[in-house]
Amino acid sequence: MPPTPPRLGRRGRHASGITLAASALSAFALVAACAGPPRAGGPGGQSAYALSADTPAAKGELDSFSWALYAEPPTLDYTQAFDYPQNTILSNVCESLMRWTPQLKEQPGLASSATNPDPTTWVFDLRPGVKFHDGGVMTADDVVFSLGRQMNPDSGSAWANVFQNVDAVTKTGPLQVTVKLKTPDSQFPQYMATAAGVVVGARGVQAAGKDYGTSGSLDCTGPYRLGTWTKGQSIELDRFDDYWGAGAKSKKVVFEFLTDPSARTNALLTGGADGGYLIPTESYARLRSSSAGTLYFGEGLSTVNVNVTNMQGPLGDVRVRKALSLAIDRTGFVNTGLGGNGTPTTSLTAKAVWAAADPAARQTALGGLQPTASDIAQATQLIKDAGAKGRTLTMATSSIGQDVSLLATAVQSAGTRIGLNIQLKTIAPDAFTALFTDPKARQGIDMFPETYYLSITDPMDLLTNFQTGSYQNYAGYSDKSYDDLVEKAVATYDPAQRLAIEAQLNKQASDQDLWIPVAEWPTSLFMNKRITGAPTTISYMYYPWAADVGAAQ
Repeated sequence: MPPTPPRLGRRGRHASGITLAASALSAFALVAACAGPPRAGGPGGQSAYALSADTPAAKGELDSFSWALYAEPPTLDYTQAFDYPQNTILSNVCESLMRWTPQLKEQPGLASSATNPDPTTWVFDLRPGVKFHDGGVMTADDVVFSLGRQMNPDSGSAWANVFQNVDAVTKTGPLQVTVKLKTPDSQFPQYMATAAGVVVGARGVQAAGKDYGTSGSLDCTGPYRLGTWTKGQSIELDRFDDYWGAGAKSKKVVFEFLTDPSARTNALLTGGADGGYLIPTESYARLRSSSAGTLYFGEGLSTVNVNVTNMQGPLGDVRVRKALSLAIDRTGFVNTGLGGNGTPTTSLTAKAVWAAADPAARQTALGGLQPTASDIAQATQLIKDAGAKGRTLTMATSSIGQDVSLLATAVQSAGTRIGLNIQLKTIAPDAFTALFTDPKARQGIDMFPETYYLSITDPMDLLTNFQTGSYQNYAGYSDKSYDDLVEKAVATYDPAQRLAIEAQLNKQASDQDLWIPVAEWPTSLFMNKRITGAPTTISYMYYPWAADVGAAQ
């Protein structure tokens, strides 16, 4: 996010309205202004597939339902919740200060309000009487502890970048926490709706020690609590009856780990699993025509890319990266790898996130991009100019789904046509996630397929990845002018002004082919006739979606 490959997207939001002090309105407008991207056919551009805003509401309760996952999470520690398997489960167990809605808008979560009395201060007032799964009641101390774990270098948090600008997190009342920033930060309040803003019970986490996230209770506040984890097979969630919000409609959820795409599809068709997200693209046609249930597509804020992980070799020359981009058959990949349900693109960010930008900013961000059609002649000349003909590159691939394997094959084919020797290295599905976190796993690999989902509806969620030292800047790209623009955009609260700066970043990242964008890809969801209620959008990564799933009849 990631299917169907593991996807990193780091940095979620249905409750009553947010209360804001008058002085906070202008600063907090950044969240509202970027929320709710257009549906297909809106300002973000036409789409060949239909996006569904939602699914029918549940009509009753269930004893249980089962859900297909493409991989087993290595841990459910919220500080490591950067990928689809973890967040799909964790969003129902652990909650954040803020929350996404299924419509990708931000509303209060465990905080009843968020205010910023000045540009470098955010004050979170907490809901009273919220219980953790061990029976303890949430206090400001738990919030300070939870955010502190994200900031502690020893945690190795995947969300550490979110907190780099945080000067202090302090308790300013029994149910109030104040975050002081070093400089104004337009991104920080948005990320408090993701796993970065999760609140856990300090006592439970400390008691679990190094085993936290892999066994026992997660000591969170969500509508479900962690039940039985049968390693290599499944994770069960049990309904938490002392939940502060609307209770879950099903008593139990069983997540089945089905790494083989065919097995996952057969489970959906036969009732072995009642539903699932991230449907194998090769199964779209079978599931769409099946009488077993319904296949939905929703806003995903996702782009399929080739992540460049090594610029020490041939890919260190922008001409080689650009040549590969020019040689890829994007339309062919969309038709085969995505089952026709996607849109070719050369933009790293989904067009929907630019809907609120003025025409000049949209033109800067998207207007001058390379055409999506391939140009073998130009690409071959670039390889010749760079002296890279015959050079060898290694691309990781996996059997997770044809979207991964066929993109790798498409890149290999593109390389062959322009004089590059691209070797494919196959990695097991469960190990593919390690590419995002372990430098050793990326050794000897120059690039790999990655579908990046935005965790907030702000282009910065992706564009900061190319800032010097950023978590996912695997290739070590460094450019002071880019870094300066990132800092300027982050410090700009006014949405229109910030989008204008972000447009320059999008152009620079695209011109340099820091990653190679290939396609936009919607969220896919299948539910059989027994259940309904799951959201169609990428909101399920941070919204407690399973609580809405119930009986269809």
